[in-house]
Amino acid sequence: MSFSVVALSALVLYSLCSIAYVYRWRGRTRYASLTQYLRKSWPIFAPLNCVLYMTTRPWARGPVTAAERMPNLALLRDNWQVIRDEALALQAGGAFEAAKAEGSAGSYDLGFRTFFKRGWSKFYLTWYGTTHRSAQRTCPRTVALLNQIPEVKGAMFTVLPAGSELTLHADPLACSLRYHLGLRTPNADACLIEVDGVPMSWRDGQDFIFDETYPHQARNDTGDSRLILMCDVARPLNVFGRVFNAGYRRLAAGTLVPNTAEDQRGFVSALFASLAPISARIRALKQTDVRRYKLIKHTVNAALLLVVMAGAYGLFELVEAATDALI
Repeated sequence: MSFSVVALSALVLYSLCSIAYVYRWRGRTRYASLTQYLRKSWPIFAPLNCVLYMTTRPWARGPVTAAERMPNLALLRDNWQVIRDEALALQAGGAFEAAKAEGSAGSYDLGFRTFFKRGWSKFYLTWYGTTHRSAQRTCPRTVALLNQIPEVKGAMFTVLPAGSELTLHADPLACSLRYHLGLRTPNADACLIEVDGVPMSWRDGQDFIFDETYPHQARNDTGDSRLILMCDVARPLNVFGRVFNAGYRRLAAGTLVPNTAEDQRGFVSALFASLAPISARIRALKQTDVRRYKLIKHTVNAALLLVVMAGAYGLFELVEAATDALI
């Protein structure tokens, strides 16, 4: 049996084991069904994420981490009122709603678009190497603070309206951890996020870190909206993990989404935005022709899987050929 076949078989086995581990054994919270897991947890990224889980520093492997473990974040905590004032000015000017309005530059957001129907909104500040021009123009003091902290890889302001909720889900990429800093919150236990069963409520000027690839859900059962600063911060990794993550973060950088027409768009975001009209027509079939919708959905998913496997097999063939040439 050739090296390529053995390597591809090992990769498939590892991928299946990674998906099973995340679904069945990682953490305490379980999805109600395999279908919910497949819909809400981006299992295609489990094999890559598991590499980072194995190389994460022990103190950062749990669902929630104290923000004090990353001392540089104190700069944000100490200046939370400065950050709050710029965020409130944006909110008063309608920037959050404008960024998600149908047809706007930021209306198609691959990572967060499903939250819009829940009333959730955001305004990007920085994202994996890019600072949004709209953020530099409208909240320069916040951007200046963020740029002083090397651990911050991406940042945005987010709003969770009164009475809203985000159902159980997990974010796709494990290349970072998630940081929340309360700016204008209800300051109540009824406005909270639950990460793998651990409840954390938001308070003005208070912060915490969590691993967004654990299943989590949020709700605001108060009469006031919740405004926070949300950042992606560097996952604490060993040397191997840092090398691996240097490449993995490029995928996150590709999901860059603009707030306004003056901002840049990442290559992944641009690709999926261009396909959005086709995707919308296919999803519309769910209401008129469910069998056809499922056929198209499964065919596309199978084709993508075959493309990935063919690419991996081709890579192994190149490695095998190069090895034979050296020998």
